[in-house]
Amino acid sequence: MKTYSIRIKVNQEWRTAEVTATETLLATLRNKWRAVEVKNGCAQGDCGACAVLLQGRPVNACLVLSVQANEKEVTTVKGIGTRENPHPLQTAFVEQGAIQCGYCTPGMIVSSAALLAQNPNPSQAEIGEAISGNLCRCTGYTKIFRAVEDAALKTKPADRRP
Repeated sequence: MKTYSIRIKVNQEWRTAEVTATETLLATLRNKWRAVEVKNGCAQGDCGACAVLLQGRPVNACLVLSVQANEKEVTTVKGIGTRENPHPLQTAFVEQGAIQCGYCTPGMIVSSAALLAQNPNPSQAEIGEAISGNLCRCTGYTKIFRAVEDAALKTKPADRRP
């Protein structure tokens, strides 16, 4: 099978790989670059567990081919904040108890960070729209909404950039 050489900037670091035409960004991130924070949920675009930012926009990595991301920038939840300097969303998710099993959390934070980058003071409806592609089976969403609202209140302009 023919392979293609790609180069993608992942969390501010350029990476290269050989991929097939049908390999998804999810597969490349997890299997070639060990970005296990990008979860493999449904592999059909239904759950949002694999959400990443592609050129600043949230996408399901299972629906994007790696060759489509060639020479582009991808941000995972690890690129949004660090253990030493967490993004206000990451802190708010912990403080509000918006993390239970944790499987959806990376995708929820990625989608919410994209929202706050565009809209620093979102309404409940706007938060709902932003996370509508992210499925959570544990929290009932109330705590997630509160976490995003809390982060919006605490977010400085420099923190809004995912």
